[in-house]
Amino acid sequence: MGFWSLLEVASMPVIQVLVISLVGAYLATDRCKLFPAEARNSMNKVVFVIFAPALMFANLAQTVTLQDMISWWFMPVNMGLTFLIGGLLGWMVVKILKPPPYLEGLIVATCSSGNMGNLPIILVPAICDEDKSPFGNRSVCRTVGLSYASFSMALGGFYIWTYTFRLIKGSAMKFKEIESEKTSIKSSNGDLEADHKTKLLGAPEAEMVKEETGFWRKVVDFLHEILEELRAPPTVGAIIGFIFGAVTWLRNLIIGDDAPLRIVQATAKLLGDGTIPCMTIILGGNLIQGLRSSAVKPVVVLGIVCVRYIILPIIGIGIVKSAESFGFLPADPLFQYVLMLQFTLPPAMNIGTMTQLYNVGQDECSVLMLWTYLIAILALTVWSTIFLHLLV
Repeated sequence: MGFWSLLEVASMPVIQVLVISLVGAYLATDRCKLFPAEARNSMNKVVFVIFAPALMFANLAQTVTLQDMISWWFMPVNMGLTFLIGGLLGWMVVKILKPPPYLEGLIVATCSSGNMGNLPIILVPAICDEDKSPFGNRSVCRTVGLSYASFSMALGGFYIWTYTFRLIKGSAMKFKEIESEKTSIKSSNGDLEADHKTKLLGAPEAEMVKEETGFWRKVVDFLHEILEELRAPPTVGAIIGFIFGAVTWLRNLIIGDDAPLRIVQATAKLLGDGTIPCMTIILGGNLIQGLRSSAVKPVVVLGIVCVRYIILPIIGIGIVKSAESFGFLPADPLFQYVLMLQFTLPPAMNIGTMTQLYNVGQDECSVLMLWTYLIAILALTVWSTIFLHLLV
């Protein structure tokens, strides 16, 4: 499979994302006025509550069985490593470049959370369909590859709606704190009769309140936050999908031509199919405002690109090859290719949904997505070529 053939295959899903984003951007322009901020917020809530949970449930219940979970046990470990290492590298980018506090979570999220969904589902079967595909029989390769990609998508959704969701939520809290501080400063400056001694006496009281918050209280608050994040609709959809996929009799209720409740799976799949187009259109709609008022500096974009397309793929090759040498992986080069691909993908589209949901960093997120997806066309091609040469 030559470089140009691979370029065509790797670029198609990325170009699809860019074209749909341009549609959303046009709809949001002052000339068209069909997709204002209020409409984007409303659509985003529908994606969060309905479409994304349906997508998680439909993919997990249909493609992942208990046997798959056991035999592919290294994939969730590998994906966890992409989030962990990417998060550490993103934290280093934040410490070095010192962006505004409310953008720190967004930068770490874009460095750590890859698009484990629609890109592998399109890219892996497309490579299998090529005449010169190195992965053997076309139909077998496509079926198995689609299963790998679907499992990757489901796992990615679970990680993103827990770990990444927490990062964006933290950024929103920082943004609100900054805004409240600005408001309080303005109000205190406007109060000409205020006594500065009274303000100074108020500070120790606040410190005493903080000191009274003990260790166990912090643990309880942390566990409460985790439970709140697990109650997010997409996470709930993923958990229910895991249960239906793992429990045979539940799976037989909704999966298969003779399943008595197959309408449930068909409905969930129909709803889930709307997730990616809606998320991409919303992202494109935010892009217009982002290009006008974004606070993202070029050096930040460069830092994220270096992490996602240079450092992480090199680390991924080392991890997958080490796991192979220890006998942790199935004897299937396609499985290893999917594992390596997880280290090379552009940022997850769900990040845009989260920023829209919390109303923090939407414009900056759109700009980051634009540049990372443009560069992904070449990066995915180059690294896929390297992966194929290493595996075949």
